[in-house]
Amino acid sequence: MVMAAVSLVILAASMNRSHTVAILNQRNIEFNSCSVAAEAAVEKVYARLAFDFQSYGVAGVSNNWANNVYQNNIPNSSEGNYWSNMTFSDAQGNTGKTYVQMVSTYAGPLPSAYEGLYAAPGSPVYRIISNVTSTNSNLGVIGCAQEDVLLAMVPLVTWAIFYNGQLEFTQCATMIVNGRVHANGPIYVGTTTSLTFSNGVSTTSILDATPWDGQSSYGTNWHTYFTATPGYTTNVASVTVSLAMTNSHFMIEVPPAGELPTSTIGIQRLYNKAQMVLLVTNAYGNPTNLNVQLKLQTSINGAVPGYDPTPSYFTFTNHTPAVIVSNLPFLGLTNISFDQRECKTNLFTQVDIGRFSSWIATNGTVQSKLPSSSQQYPTILYVADRRSVSTGQLASVRVMNGAQIPYNFGMGFSVATMNPLYVQGNYNIMTNSGGGTSLNTNDTRFTAPAAFLADSLTVQSPNWTDDQGFQTYSQSTTAHDATNMTINAAIVVGTIPSTDTTATGFSGGVHNLPRLLEDWSSSHLWLNTSILRLWSSTLATNQFRNPAGFNPIPVNPYYNPPTRHYSFDLNYLDPAKVPPGIPVGLVPIRFGWGVPPPNTTTYTPIHN
Repeated sequence: MVMAAVSLVILAASMNRSHTVAILNQRNIEFNSCSVAAEAAVEKVYARLAFDFQSYGVAGVSNNWANNVYQNNIPNSSEGNYWSNMTFSDAQGNTGKTYVQMVSTYAGPLPSAYEGLYAAPGSPVYRIISNVTSTNSNLGVIGCAQEDVLLAMVPLVTWAIFYNGQLEFTQCATMIVNGRVHANGPIYVGTTTSLTFSNGVSTTSILDATPWDGQSSYGTNWHTYFTATPGYTTNVASVTVSLAMTNSHFMIEVPPAGELPTSTIGIQRLYNKAQMVLLVTNAYGNPTNLNVQLKLQTSINGAVPGYDPTPSYFTFTNHTPAVIVSNLPFLGLTNISFDQRECKTNLFTQVDIGRFSSWIATNGTVQSKLPSSSQQYPTILYVADRRSVSTGQLASVRVMNGAQIPYNFGMGFSVATMNPLYVQGNYNIMTNSGGGTSLNTNDTRFTAPAAFLADSLTVQSPNWTDDQGFQTYSQSTTAHDATNMTINAAIVVGTIPSTDTTATGFSGGVHNLPRLLEDWSSSHLWLNTSILRLWSSTLATNQFRNPAGFNPIPVNPYYNPPTRHYSFDLNYLDPAKVPPGIPVGLVPIRFGWGVPPPNTTTYTPIHN
């Protein structure tokens, strides 16, 4: 009897142990499956949130969050019968939900995978949490997953060169790029001179030496001339701005009637971001009398200036240029020249930057609307020449006398236009604080944040005169001789992309993105910048042509290249020195991951 009792005890203990082990195994299986389901729920929300961020910006994400789009976005049976076995909750007792909440904002360096880049102030951090239980289980096992997502708004000038599309260094002169390079497209580096990248290079496609200018193949020896430290990365994710990158040109265009400045598109337009908007129009066929409107607008409660309900205006209707200029002394409306690349006559809206600086500092209307005492000087001047022109003419904008840009407490000054933009003479080589100049040098200590945002950019040296545009270009005369020039400004413009691999189908490459019209063969061009090619030009649309002395020689040569001194302005790595109006890249980043306790939304994950 005693032995039987002992045996029963041992049997009961063994059965209890087996039952306990079975339950533990079942709990472990359920925990793993529920945890994986929680991760799936978190990743599903991340995928939608990242898509919305790159398609519609921060505002688009905020709007969808307010409408519970992310919270309701859980795995469901239509995606697989497996999900019907799971019950999802938001760690707050609400089933059929995922927890999604903006928990903070971030500004500063990005994780190591994005070394050299930083998030601009105000980049939101969203927290995503999912709790999952097995629908038919009574064990009470909860699988948990949490991810903090940084919606990094990265100023594009953080890159030395950023191309939305194919990027070509084909047959460039010796070049050292001292900043990051990225292309939403392939990168072609075929050259027989030294091409050195001192920071990361990334492309959504391939990096190769495919010839794109009619030159012969570089074969495998292109590696002899190409150096990238720490290296290059191919097939990376595309970097976008607020809308699909196929439509980026909208940022420099005049808004259509009825579009709200506070709409998703409206807040991205330079027209609405500018404190000063200058519009020039005319009746078709009447070039003598013009209509000019200068609009002053300011930010109200953090909205874009274009939302200002009480803007101030200078309006001139059906007036001669002389009358207009007597009131706006910085403005020129009678300058014309001939662009031998475009093969069109320029009708310039010309802004004398030096006179503009003096005028805004002393004009009563400007000071009333944008008082310097309140640090309300304009940081962006938007100009649109919308004159009706005949075939063979090109409405254009030109800035000149810009050695010193307007003083506005170090906030910087940018010029934006929907037109082709021309810059004549040295630009932004000294600040009002004195101390020196940044002329004929890559030293940018004496500059202010500045940018050009336009359909295209053409550089005219201090020697340029408008009448030489109408003269036949020839290297045997001094009529087109350029002289040394320095520009300290970010360049955000379009190009005419390569159409094929022949010389006549070539874009000119990144080294020819700033267009030239003179004989620079004995001159130097210093360009301290960030080069951003975001769209295709829609007004300056003639294809690039190789200059005289290159094969094949074009029918009408129009320039000879300078000794180029291109350098990335390292000031742009300081968030306080980003030029006004610069678009931001929208980069969703998995910023932190963790397994929080069940029904907890305040757990701090491990951040990258």
